[in-house]
Amino acid sequence: MDVHTTEQRSKNMAAIKATGTKPEIFLAKKLWALGYRYRKNNKTVFGKPDFTFKKYKIAIFIDSEFFHGKNFYTKKKPATNTEFWERKILGNIERDRKVNEFLINDGWVVLRFWAKDVYNRTMEILSEIETCFKDKLS
Repeated sequence: MDVHTTEQRSKNMAAIKATGTKPEIFLAKKLWALGYRYRKNNKTVFGKPDFTFKKYKIAIFIDSEFFHGKNFYTKKKPATNTEFWERKILGNIERDRKVNEFLINDGWVVLRFWAKDVYNRTMEILSEIETCFKDKLS
């Protein structure tokens, strides 16, 4: 059972942003401080990654755990509007798979991180990104 009214839940969900989220801003500041210059949500790259480094063909996505289905098959499903959310989240998972496949086939390195991991594993994530750059330069 939802603790919010239908109107309040609708208002809460409508307020969730697709771009410029706190984890994206956090990672952007870290990358900028390290000297990496990126493009945000570049529409010219398929899938509109959160960060793109076109010269090196590196695309980075920051995915929210709920909307992109982290542990979708094992965690508790929303109690209200279940069919809608299952269809929505499974559709997002499938779209993410297609975007990854397309970009990889086009020679891109695709990195996907969960939003909470951006905070909890910051140094590991930055290290992984730096390794991608080193691999591209060698």
